[in-house]
Amino acid sequence: MDDSTFRIQVQTFLAESLTPKMTRAGRLMTSVFADFEMGLAWHKILHRKGWIAPDWPEEYGGTGWSLNQRYIFQEECKLANAPAVFALGLQMLGPMLIRYGTQEQKDFYLPRILSGEDSWCQGYSEPGAGSDLASLTTAAVLDGNDYVINGSKIWTSYAQYSNKIFCLVRTSKEGKPQAGISFILVDMDSAGLSVKPIVGLDGTVEQCQVFFDDVRVPAANIVGGENKGWDVAKYLLEFERGGHNYTIDHKKQMAKINRQIGYQSSTGNLLSRADPVFMTKFADVAVDALALEFTELRVKGAFEAGGNAGALSSLSKVMGAEIGQRLSELSLELMAEHAFVKQLDALEPDFEGDIIGPECGLTTMAEYINGRASTIYGGSAEIQRDIIAKRVLRL
Repeated sequence: MDDSTFRIQVQTFLAESLTPKMTRAGRLMTSVFADFEMGLAWHKILHRKGWIAPDWPEEYGGTGWSLNQRYIFQEECKLANAPAVFALGLQMLGPMLIRYGTQEQKDFYLPRILSGEDSWCQGYSEPGAGSDLASLTTAAVLDGNDYVINGSKIWTSYAQYSNKIFCLVRTSKEGKPQAGISFILVDMDSAGLSVKPIVGLDGTVEQCQVFFDDVRVPAANIVGGENKGWDVAKYLLEFERGGHNYTIDHKKQMAKINRQIGYQSSTGNLLSRADPVFMTKFADVAVDALALEFTELRVKGAFEAGGNAGALSSLSKVMGAEIGQRLSELSLELMAEHAFVKQLDALEPDFEGDIIGPECGLTTMAEYINGRASTIYGGSAEIQRDIIAKRVLRL
C-alpha cells in the first residue's frame, strides 16, 4: 500500500472511531497527557484494531508498518485530536522487555501492556536523585525469594492511575554507583507502597511521589539481572528521549497559533499577521521545527534498521522541548489577558457550559506552565547537552 492510500485509510478509521468526548480530550490537552479515562478508551479501540503498538516487532504485536507509515499514523492521530494514550508501557517498558526480559516476563507482561490491562508508571527520579540518577538511594535487599524495597520516587507521572511501576533500585553499594543498580517490576497494590499526589501550578495532578516501606517484590521481577539495571535504564531512556515525535506536536501548536492569530485579527488586536516582529519570531521557530523533523526521522530510521538512536535521541529531546517552549511563549503573547483565566472544569471531556474568552486560548496558560518542565523531565537539557558534547562533538 502506498503512503497516500495508507493516510486515507488512517483518516477514515479516525473519523469513524473517535467520539466527541475523545476529540475534546485530545484538543484540550495541556501537556503530554490526556484525560486518563479517555486515553484508556482510545487505547482499547486501537488494540482491537491491532494498531496500538506500531513501533513493536510484528511477532510481539506490532503492525509491520514502514517508518513513513508509522509517522503518518502519529501525525494523523495528533491532527484529528485523538487523546494521547498513557504510553510508558508501550513506548518504554515494552521495547525494553523485548530486548532484556526473560521469556516468562515477555509472555506475561507484553500482552497486558498491549490490551491496556496494565498501566505502568516510571520510578526513576528521587528527591535527591533526578538528573544525577546514579546517586539514587532507594534500596532493594534480597530476603529469600523476595527483594525488600525501601525509599521513595518522585515526579512519577500518573502514578495515581497506574497499577504497576518499573523502578531503578540500589541492590549493591560496591564499586561505581551505576554498578549497583537493578531494574525491577512492582505491583502498585503491594503492601507498604503508597502514593502522594503533587498538585501542579496549573491546579491539576499529573505527578506523584511514591513511597516504599518494606515492600516485598519477587526476585523474578528483576529485569536484565541483578546490578545490571544501568544498561537497561540507558536503553529505555533512548525511547523516552528519542521515541517522541516532537515536531508533530509542534505542527499542532503552530496550527493553534494560527487560529489565535485569526481570532486576534478579527477583534482588531495588533498582534496579527500584520505585525512583522511577531511573525518573524513565529517563522524562526517554524524553521527550527522543520529542521528537527528531519532529525527525528533519522532517529526513527536508526530504530528501524535495528540499531539505536544514540546521542541523536538527546538532540531530539533538547531541541524538541525548547521549540515547544518557544511556541507556548508565542501563544501566551497572543492570548494576553485571555490566558490568565483559570477554567479547569472547562477542560473536562464532558463539559457543556460556557467559557470565558475564545476556546483557542483555553489551554494557553496551562500549556505554558507545563512546558517549562519539558527541559527537565526525561533528563534535563544540561545533561542532554553534555551527552551531545561527549558523543557527537568528542569534547
